[in-house]
Amino acid sequence: MYLKSLSLINFKNYREAEFEFHDKVNCFVGNNGEGKTNILDAIYYLSFCKSFFNPSDVQNIQHEEPFFVVQGEFSKEGEVDKIHCGVKRGQNKVFKKNKKEYERLAEHIGAYPLVMISPSDSILIYEGSEERRKFIDGIIAQYDREYLDHLIQYNKALAQRNALLKLFFKERRFDRESIVIWNEQLVKHGVYLFEKRKQFIHDFEPIFQQYFNVVSGKKEVVELQYESQLLHNNLSDLLLEAEGEDSRKQYTTIGVHKDELMFNIGHHPLKKFGSQGQQKSYLIALKIAQLEFLKRIKKVNPILLLDDIFDKLDENRVKHLLELVNTNQFGQIFITDTHPERIEQLLQAVQGSHKMFEIEKGSVKKVWHEEK
Repeated sequence: MYLKSLSLINFKNYREAEFEFHDKVNCFVGNNGEGKTNILDAIYYLSFCKSFFNPSDVQNIQHEEPFFVVQGEFSKEGEVDKIHCGVKRGQNKVFKKNKKEYERLAEHIGAYPLVMISPSDSILIYEGSEERRKFIDGIIAQYDREYLDHLIQYNKALAQRNALLKLFFKERRFDRESIVIWNEQLVKHGVYLFEKRKQFIHDFEPIFQQYFNVVSGKKEVVELQYESQLLHNNLSDLLLEAEGEDSRKQYTTIGVHKDELMFNIGHHPLKKFGSQGQQKSYLIALKIAQLEFLKRIKKVNPILLLDDIFDKLDENRVKHLLELVNTNQFGQIFITDTHPERIEQLLQAVQGSHKMFEIEKGSVKKVWHEEK
């Protein structure tokens, strides 16, 4: 599977642009702020129906324009699929595959698996547990469509239960029968999410350990420790026991929305005890393991997006990544860099076929490629 072409209209700083891609390595080079990362985000849209960086679709429309369009052609199993994403101010997002609109965007997730490695990945270490749950959910949703449905329904039930708790607190009353209805929904969907998350971490951790050793060049013990209130207790019983506390706090204190994924190195928390180099290696290994995991599950090479790769890795590590691409261990790869000479020298060193795009002010200034 690979992305053959990309077309942009009024997307971020691109008024209009078209790209024809190499099936292996594509590099976008240019100064900071020219629009290199925006191309990666457009590719991300084609896989996930949303931006990697901005939760608001409308904010990705070019200033003072009424809409944006992102279109791409994927080659998959000998066939070409045309994907269309259109966003117009004041209207719902339109997402189509081969001119047929999806009834639900969730139907598209996982069809064209993709992994993004970005400097912003550091939020997985430094931000709250919600970011790490999103990381888990984002992977599982790419191969388990039911998981995404359960997650959506769980969040709806959680919002309804929290709204009731606020209402009861305001009115100084408590209606257990109403709460129990939403308890049942939380249990139904929450137990499914818990079991899938637990199984995922069990299957994913050995792959992560393997790639951490490759990326770091060292053999250190790393752990992904899944913590959940459901590990040792029944969710239905926990919800009943927490009624008093939930009433006082006006929100649901128990459930899989409180799950945590602990990042450890040498049996200690990465955030506190990991060096900057270890943290960078940890994040890269997480994402490369994600790529390998999806490849095994989906039986297809996911697309890899590497944004500002030299912010995360030294040249030797990047060279090793490119060698993996060259040996067909990975599929198509897209890279952004501010120094064309640096990335081109590395590609020549690993004898990799590639295509280079020089980006300037939201347009393609120059294109060149090399076949090996």
